[in-house]
Amino acid sequence: MARHASVHACGTVISKDPLVNHVPLQFAPQDKTSIITQFEMHTIEDLGLLKIDFLGLRNLSTIQDTIRLVREAKGEMINVSKLPLDDAPTFALLQAGETTGVFQFESSGMRRYMKEMKPTMLEDLIALVALFRPGPMELIPTFINRKEGREKSTYLHPKLEPILSKTYGIGVYQEQMMRIARDLAGFTLAEADTLRKAIGKKIKSLLDEQKEKLISGMIKNDIPEKIAKAIWELFPPFARYGFNKSHAACYALIGYQTAYLKTHYPLEFMASLLNAEMSDIERISFLIQEAKEQKISILPPDINRSFVTFTPEEGDGLAIRFGLLAIKNVGSAIVENIIEERSRGGTFKDLTDLVKRVQHKDLNKKSLESLAKSGALESLGATRHEVIENIEEILKFSTLVRRAAAESASSLFGSNHTSSPSLVLKALTTPPNEQDKLVWEKELLGFFLSDHPLNRFTAKMKEWQSTPIDQAREPKNDGHTIKILALVSRIQKIVTKNGQPMIFAHIEDFSPKPLEVVVFNDILTKTNQVWQESNVVYLKGKISWRNGEPKMICENAVTLS
Repeated sequence: MARHASVHACGTVISKDPLVNHVPLQFAPQDKTSIITQFEMHTIEDLGLLKIDFLGLRNLSTIQDTIRLVREAKGEMINVSKLPLDDAPTFALLQAGETTGVFQFESSGMRRYMKEMKPTMLEDLIALVALFRPGPMELIPTFINRKEGREKSTYLHPKLEPILSKTYGIGVYQEQMMRIARDLAGFTLAEADTLRKAIGKKIKSLLDEQKEKLISGMIKNDIPEKIAKAIWELFPPFARYGFNKSHAACYALIGYQTAYLKTHYPLEFMASLLNAEMSDIERISFLIQEAKEQKISILPPDINRSFVTFTPEEGDGLAIRFGLLAIKNVGSAIVENIIEERSRGGTFKDLTDLVKRVQHKDLNKKSLESLAKSGALESLGATRHEVIENIEEILKFSTLVRRAAAESASSLFGSNHTSSPSLVLKALTTPPNEQDKLVWEKELLGFFLSDHPLNRFTAKMKEWQSTPIDQAREPKNDGHTIKILALVSRIQKIVTKNGQPMIFAHIEDFSPKPLEVVVFNDILTKTNQVWQESNVVYLKGKISWRNGEPKMICENAVTLS
């Protein structure tokens, strides 16, 4: 399946009309910034051309994929345009802040405000989209207090109430600003839009003109001059953050649709999220952890059960099967060939059956090893270690099969008179190492699937009060010394200008993101053996925030076996 983000239009395609190049602009020739700014702000409008921004939203693809999976698995046809907009279970999910994968409402800040606001209608979501930005964000507590009745909504004039009542007396949208100008000062729609532009673009001459026009218009409509001037004072700060309600409504609606699908079709929605994020290993790891918290099992790749992408799988509980294309070094051509052969001739009985039936050039050493190491061939009765030790024999067998098929095709009667070759795996020369499975999964899937190296250390993590990495990454820990039990996932060795070696290491636990550890030469000399990939370590260090990202300055570290 091609994973292309769907398109959502919200307003700036600039015309390629050659006339644009001949419009006189007022700027200094050497001032490139002035050229661009003046061109963008005035020229297009002066020509009467429409500007439209096209935003590629991956969430629209997630919605589309969820609908497809529901249709294939349950036969249900979902029309997102006709979803009930007052669905109580959906709002319960939003109120609980369980918004992973929900468009616009996934961030920690949004989750916090969701829990405080407890939205009950789409209008609440629209307001939150508009307010959750630098500037208007400071109005959110007031908005919530007024919504909950802890604070009274107030209006400078009774005529403002029908305009601002749905936002509890707070000006949130540009449309509200324009309606104030129309209803209170008698502006036409075009005049109200001119006012919006004058304030938003801070055109002083036009701004002064609009101020006088607005105040005089309100006075003509029997609004006292003092109140008219007070209402005008709302406009300049409002214009700095006033958001298009039409834009906020589009975003809120998509957010509600994703929340609805997550609420009523959690399995299909989670599978679609995984498919949309397939190229982002960190995101996939986070989503798998989220799935486990929702009691959704992520099943390993299986040559007889997996499809191209992540797919829901029926069973005793909620489960999603890992897609074959998500395995590193396994390309789309061989995956499609395997699934096509499986749909035509049934499941593969054993490794011999697989090699005989899948005679594709991409079933080579690299792809076969990757399929084996990821666990995708275990349903064929051969362990990961058995396939890896016998890989050359399997490839020789595949060559014999292809040669026999070619000889059969070229014979006089098109039949093969030779006996069908058989594949016999040699016994393992060394006992299998279970740790290899985890290393291979990390290498080929991007994370640990069947187990996690830290699972055997959970008791120690509690006993030693290990700080989870997601907590260690919080800004409040800047400058604090903490202890962490974690896995070393990456090592980068460098030499300083002074010729001294030092290390940048990534450590991870069950948290969504890793933490970078800086090991200076004096500590590295004492702990050199600790810093190897896949080691489980217990370390102490100080958290240091630089350029918006935390690091840990290592003070001591030991390896756990």
